[in-house]
Amino acid sequence: MTQAAAQPPWTIETIIRWATDDFRGRGIDSPRLDAELLLAHALGATRMQLIVDSKRPLAPPELARFRELVKRRRVREPVAYLLGEREFYGRKFRVDKRVLVPRPDTETLVEVALRRSRDRSMSMRALDVCTGSGCVATTLGRERVTSRVLATDLSDDALVVARDNALRLGAYNVAFRRADLFDGIAGAFDVITANPPYIPTAEIATLDADVRDFEPRGALDGGADGLDLVRRVVDGARALLEYGGVLAVEVGAGQAGEARTCFERSGYVEVDIARDYAKIERVVSGVHRTTHRKTR
Repeated sequence: MTQAAAQPPWTIETIIRWATDDFRGRGIDSPRLDAELLLAHALGATRMQLIVDSKRPLAPPELARFRELVKRRRVREPVAYLLGEREFYGRKFRVDKRVLVPRPDTETLVEVALRRSRDRSMSMRALDVCTGSGCVATTLGRERVTSRVLATDLSDDALVVARDNALRLGAYNVAFRRADLFDGIAGAFDVITANPPYIPTAEIATLDADVRDFEPRGALDGGADGLDLVRRVVDGARALLEYGGVLAVEVGAGQAGEARTCFERSGYVEVDIARDYAKIERVVSGVHRTTHRKTR
């Protein structure tokens, strides 16, 4: 990106074209979108402003900021980490290497939890385990402002990010606690959600570099078949669910059938599988019904 004396100045239009070609040549998905997002971030502008000001020459400091972002994207650092945020359920969550990047797939987890707890919407008490960035817990809290939400994670670093997101987005009815799933958690919940690690250990090496080399491995590795944590969640949630309470768990592609069997073996009823936006079976949920009822 050095500019010879006789070369015309880099404009927004030409630098986007250059970065798009560069990313495409390196096999990066959505090269044009990545180029536009990174340039908009470097300039503190919107993508619409890039179109309106497409002929504007860029100043050296602007080029320098963009150059650094391009270098990092070339080695597959996720765009969300470069921007420092990712949209989830219509809200922008801050993210960095301490947490997984929130994905549209997980919005299905939120939708299932909200739909299956509609009859308790005014006083819902929810627990979100493996909370990561807090996107699920914070969204539940904002969508159900009269609810009480507790979120847990084993990672202190992740909890720092999650707390910041909840406070910044006004989810004051969400609390966070360090815990290995349900350890030390007491009470009775109407809804329990979980997006646990579910990638089979042997498959992690085959993931895209964006995920494999940058996102926290502890939030990815689900054991030999990917379902180690899923089984623990399904078994452990029973002791904390109200009579008629709902457990909803996100799983990987191809895992819903086995996860459903886990739910049924553990005594859940009305077990359901919901598909994500890509029509992949993504969330397994069930209702806990026993004669034992926790008190609040």
